[in-house]
Parts: sequence; structure tokens; C-alpha cells
Amino acid sequence: MRFRHLAYVSLMALALAGCNDTLDSATSVDLSKVKNKVEQPLPSHILADMSAKGMDRNSPIMIRILKEEGVMEIWKAKTDNRFDKIAEYKICAWSGRLGPKVKEGDRQAPEGFYNLTPANLNPNSKYYLAINTGFPNRYDAANGRSGANLMIHGACSSSGCYSMTDQQVLEIYAFARDAFKGGQKTIELEAFPFRMTAENMVRHRLSSNYDFWKMLKVGYDNFEVTKRPPEVEVCEKKYVFNQQADGAFNPTGKCPAMTTPPALAVALASYDKTYQADYDKAAKKYDGMAWYDPTEAERKAVVAKQRAGHDIAYAPTGTALAAGKMMKVTELETLMARQSTSPMASPTAMAGMTGTIRTGRGSIGTQTASPTAAADAPTLAAAIPAVVPVPTENPLAYAQAPVETAQNMPPKKPPFWKFWAKE
Repeated sequence: MRFRHLAYVSLMALALAGCNDTLDSATSVDLSKVKNKVEQPLPSHILADMSAKGMDRNSPIMIRILKEEGVMEIWKAKTDNRFDKIAEYKICAWSGRLGPKVKEGDRQAPEGFYNLTPANLNPNSKYYLAINTGFPNRYDAANGRSGANLMIHGACSSSGCYSMTDQQVLEIYAFARDAFKGGQKTIELEAFPFRMTAENMVRHRLSSNYDFWKMLKVGYDNFEVTKRPPEVEVCEKKYVFNQQADGAFNPTGKCPAMTTPPALAVALASYDKTYQADYDKAAKKYDGMAWYDPTEAERKAVVAKQRAGHDIAYAPTGTALAAGKMMKVTELETLMARQSTSPMASPTAMAGMTGTIRTGRGSIGTQTASPTAAADAPTLAAAIPAVVPVPTENPLAYAQAPVETAQNMPPKKPPFWKFWAKE
């Protein structure tokens, strides 16, 4: 079989790692000296950065997750109501592969737009501190997706959560706590598979998740243009963003008549024009090339040495960029054919090593481990225990945060439509 119009992205893992190192501020915290983790203040250097950026300590925040890069960003409102990035952390562990969580037990970490309230904060987590992501939200529920207790927490081990180090989650929790103290009713959590640039979208355009990701990208673009978290609604089982409507939004019902504020529509059209030119250029340049999306085991192998000296449950996963690989389509086809007929590939192993590839003719075939990873299978098996203890459920010390519905969401103020020009 032939795959056509696959794309490649330039390798950016080292550059991203360097960027993370400069912003990952939590590594110097001595937890043994933290007397009250729930009220631990943010470090003085972060408070100084806030002041320099024109941010109030208790101004609203937004949390953005980028799975493939293994990054969690904290964005905070400035005095002009635009948001700017104030902190960035390496995600210590996330399970599964790129793509949304669909059902309980699939080990996938959620992707989408989630509203966090004070009830989502868990000061008594088994994993130091935790923030419930709010999965499933209205979109997830409308599409029949299931799961519970999906957290941002410490301990660096994940079975569907976004797991940080204890030092990192101490700061992330403090950002959320201070924003709620300042009067923020809901914090928007945006979880994306990757930075939704033209090159990355080309690279992943044959994924069976591509249509879902294109929908998320609309919200991503709205934030990039306005630097304000978008107003998120759900109707006809899909997300809609920053829409003025003539009626109520029903997650499973027909969308009301909607319009985009004129200034925002103009800005988005300009943004999309540049994006489309970049997309077409990348699609032509990298035709015939494919990016291999690595398995969780392959990501763990890249950072296996980081486990030295830690408890066995400590299981960093590394970034998908560092473990992935660009390869020719013909190489991928040969690899797939070889692995599909390999007598050593057990059904369980193959289930964890494959993912659907989409072509212009639909989803056909499977994407498997890179040639290097296949050749190094014995080494990987030796480096990673067959069973790595991970947190099971992360029960709250109080009732589970309620599933988001149109009825129990806090009342919204009328949208304050204003376009902030790009700086």
C-alpha cells in the first residue's frame, strides 16, 4: 500500500528542552522546608517577573498543555487584560499517545478545553497536591467519553493524568490558589496535542484525530490572536469559540444562530491567511515524508536514566519530539509490513505499539515503532520494568468535582468583546 502526502517537521527537541530549562523555575524548591504546601507563596523571582510584566499577584490565569513538547504553561492577565506567559514547566509524565481520552482505562490524558473552579483543587492528594482537570466536560459527555479523577498532580507517574514533580505542582497550585483569591471564578485549562502551527498540523495531518485537532485549533487561534482565553461553548457535539448567539447552547442540540464579532473575524482571517500559506509550503516541501509518533514506552526509554535514585513509582516519560522520528513513507510501509508479520509481536504488545494512520482515502494501516526502536527492543525491555507502579485513582478528600453541565456552570457575564492588536 502507498501513503501519500505525509509530512515532516524539523527536529526541535533540543531547542525545546533548552527553552524549558530556562523557564522551569520549580527545581530549586526544598520541600522539606515547606511548612504549609497549600499556602506556600510563589517564589520571589516569579513575583518580580509579574511586576515587570504588569501583572497583579491575584490576577486571572490560564493553563495551557502541549503534549508532544511535554510542556505546561501558565499564562496570566496583565493590567491591560491581555494574557502573557509567566511560567513554563516540563511535564514529568503523561501516559498514552497523542489524542484525546475516549473511555475509562484507555490511559489517555485529556485534550480539550476545561473549566477549573476552587472545587477542582485537592490539597489532600496522595500525590502531594492535585488539580482535577474536570474531565469529562460538556463536549466529552455529549460525545460519550468516559473517565474520572484525571488530574494534574505530583509524584511523576501517570495513568491518564498530567503528572508533574512535587516542586512543580506546588507552584502550579499556588498560581491557581492566588487567582481564585483574586476573584477568578473559573480557570481555563487548554490541553493540546502540540503547538498548533502550520508545520505541526501538516506533520500530523494523516492522524485519525486530525478532524478533532482542527476543531481545537480554532480555539488555539482565537487565543493567539486576542491573548485572552476564548469563550467556549458546545453545541452539535462540537466546540465553538467566541460566538455571539441568538439562543442557548445545547451540547447535543442544534447550534443557535451565531456570529463572530467583526473585529475578531478580521483578525482571524488575517491570521488564517498567513497560516494557510505556511501550511501549503510545508505540505509541498515535506511530501513523501512521515513523522513517527512514539509510544509511551519509547518515550520512557529516552529518559530512563532519570529514574536512577528515585522510588520505583517515579516514571518520567520524556517528550514525543525527543523519542519520535522522521522517516520516508517507503520506510514506514516496510516497517509496518515487517512488524505485522513478526511472530514475536504479541497481540498485547502490538496493541500498545500501533496507531491509525489516515490518508486521503480514509484511515488505513497502522503506524508502528521506528526501525531503531524495533532493533533496540531487548534494550528497551531491560531499561523499563514490565510493570511500573503508577497512581491508580486519585480520590479527592471531599466529593468529586461535579461534571461540567450547562446547569451547574457559574453564571457568565456578557462577553466583553474587544480586540487587542498583536504586540
